[in-house]
Amino acid sequence: AAGSGEGAAGIIAAGQQAAIGKYLAFSRVQEATADATAAKFLNTAGLSGRGILEFFKKLQSLEYRAGYTNIDPFAQSHPLSGERVATLNETLRASPAWDKPTDPALEDRFRRVRAKLAGFVNDPKRTLNDFPPENQSTYARYARAFAYHRAGYPEKANAEADALVRAFPNDPYFLEVKGQILLESGQPNEAIGPLRQATERSGYQPLIATTFGHALIATEQPANFPEAEKVLRQAVGRDEENPFAWFQLGVVYERKGDRARALLATAERAALTGDLRTASLSARGALAGLPPNTPDWIRAQDLVLLTQNVIDDQRRGRR
Repeated sequence: AAGSGEGAAGIIAAGQQAAIGKYLAFSRVQEATADATAAKFLNTAGLSGRGILEFFKKLQSLEYRAGYTNIDPFAQSHPLSGERVATLNETLRASPAWDKPTDPALEDRFRRVRAKLAGFVNDPKRTLNDFPPENQSTYARYARAFAYHRAGYPEKANAEADALVRAFPNDPYFLEVKGQILLESGQPNEAIGPLRQATERSGYQPLIATTFGHALIATEQPANFPEAEKVLRQAVGRDEENPFAWFQLGVVYERKGDRARALLATAERAALTGDLRTASLSARGALAGLPPNTPDWIRAQDLVLLTQNVIDDQRRGRR
């Protein structure tokens, strides 16, 4: 039977099934370990684990609602939600922090994050329904500022951002949204003030600094380019995996006539986005134009070697 075509296909299928089973078992162990680590971190930090259990119970409820009543536990990449609740329940309930209320400052930060995500990710109509104009809370204004901006109502978006800045004049994230709305509404000169403040007050947080650098470049005033270069170099120095920051830095170098460093920035961005051919060619071009043995020259050399190794591996894999 093993010598027949059907037998061979069965053996192959069995081998594939065994491999999948091993992968899923490994994945379940990894996820269970992550759950246990999360519980340990919460208990060590003195934070209640009620939220994690409530989350898994919601997942369990969705499973039942969807009719998944006979799930094969060995065919899942994660432990079943009920198992996760049962495993974590005793550990989390034993913590002295179980009945401890959430720190108000932490809760405030969470609600702000949730409002910002709603404004960014959800359809503007849904956001405005969830946070109607009569809701004058900070969180509602924050969500509406992004929703109005995305929906194409710059005056309303500006009004919400202005209200936030008036109430919290030193908050870098409200200054950021004010500057972002102005920048993306075609007013880069007006955006520079709030974005500079946001960058400074956030301790040069890379994403905010990148937006500030973008605004400086968008003014198309050469006098702003040195500051843009400084800000963007700091941004990529603290977050080198930001393709947009590398793109903006490349624009600055191009405007300044520094072709070699513009190519190096292009190579960095292309490597992050998976465009290995562009990364390799740009790194080679940068290497040819940079002073030997400088940090930028060494980085260009590294990129040439790294990208070429990946390209060679891909070619061998296709043979």
